[in-house]
Amino acid sequence: MISETTPSIASADRKPPILRGVRVLDLSRFLSGPQATLFLAGMGAEVIKIDEPKGGDPTFTAPPYFGPRGVAFERRTSEDLGIAYLKRTRGKKSISLDLKKPEGHELLLKLVREADVLVENFKVGVTARLKIDYDSLRAVNPRLIYCSITGYGATGPERHRKAFDLMVQAATGMMSITGDPAGQPSKTGASLSDGIAGTFAMAGILGALYQRHETGVGQFIDVSMADCLLSLIFDEPFECYGDLGLAHRQGNRIARFSPFNTYRAADGAVAIGAGTTTDWTKLLEIMGRQDLLKSAEFMNPGWRIENNDQVDAVVGQWAECMPVDEIISRLDEADITCGPIRTIDDVVSWDQLRARDMLQPVRNPHLPSAAGPLAAGFPLKFSEADAVHDPRVPMPREHNTEIYEGLLRLSKQEVAGLSKTGIV
Repeated sequence: MISETTPSIASADRKPPILRGVRVLDLSRFLSGPQATLFLAGMGAEVIKIDEPKGGDPTFTAPPYFGPRGVAFERRTSEDLGIAYLKRTRGKKSISLDLKKPEGHELLLKLVREADVLVENFKVGVTARLKIDYDSLRAVNPRLIYCSITGYGATGPERHRKAFDLMVQAATGMMSITGDPAGQPSKTGASLSDGIAGTFAMAGILGALYQRHETGVGQFIDVSMADCLLSLIFDEPFECYGDLGLAHRQGNRIARFSPFNTYRAADGAVAIGAGTTTDWTKLLEIMGRQDLLKSAEFMNPGWRIENNDQVDAVVGQWAECMPVDEIISRLDEADITCGPIRTIDDVVSWDQLRARDMLQPVRNPHLPSAAGPLAAGFPLKFSEADAVHDPRVPMPREHNTEIYEGLLRLSKQEVAGLSKTGIV
């Protein structure tokens, strides 16, 4: 369904975006759904973000904020906006609509007739109560691709449970395998299950768009945060660790080769991994431990994994006497996988990310010339298409006129009446 209201970003020095002409209705909140639609917008789709007229997007006024006086946990001016909102709504359009009222429901159906994709992350059962579930909307538009993101999926005995990232990491075992082996279970530093589910949702939508090109028919995509996270965790044979005599929580180690850990250096810390016998042999030579080349134990990969402490003692004793740069230089020259352990401040100044345009300041629409906190750039680079995050962030209801009067061809009087009664 080609959008008549989305201007092309192609120009003499830009390639056409991959999803030009694809229209997405975004009914999602918080992170998993907005992450998926952010990616779709980055690839050129017209993403129409639909919020309640009263409550709106909860991240719009949620701390921390960025405004005229910088960043803060307190909203110090009316122009302070939530940083999460500024990151997650880039390149999207914003309209308001009360789905609980009959008039609002009818307007959504009109929007669905003009849409290619709908993304929602309501708790299971909510869309059926609102009569905006897939079966209801498919009757209106059989070509619609309907993507539902939930904590545990649309089927199964726990499908009705609410979930945040913390709960999903706990439920899938991620927390049980993360952290210091002698410490308590821990979540990852970022909201991993939300981000992964949003990424899988984006991939599923792209696949469904391709199949629709072949068949002309839309479909329902059931995305479970737990399923998506589990699909990445179980590359490792964790259920076999007990038989192998290994603890599930390995810290920075991996149960497939050794050494694989972080090590203290004279002025910081480094990550080193010797994935093959060749790498281990070269590392021993660099460390001046050729004596271990004759050791049946140290040259046995299985023994090294079972005796990681002894292996780490050898590598650690060598690393602690040298600065990070020298360690990296010597291991890079031997083509042994390694890297410095960067702080977030280090990452912000990392030339590699800047060269790939992966750190971009957000823009508060009240302060168009002020560079705000950093957000991630679009992570995929295409040779024949542009995929970039538009830094423009919509204000709530900003596109009501464009969508209701332009796309749906309502009169100004009709839109004014809908606004007065709180429908939009």
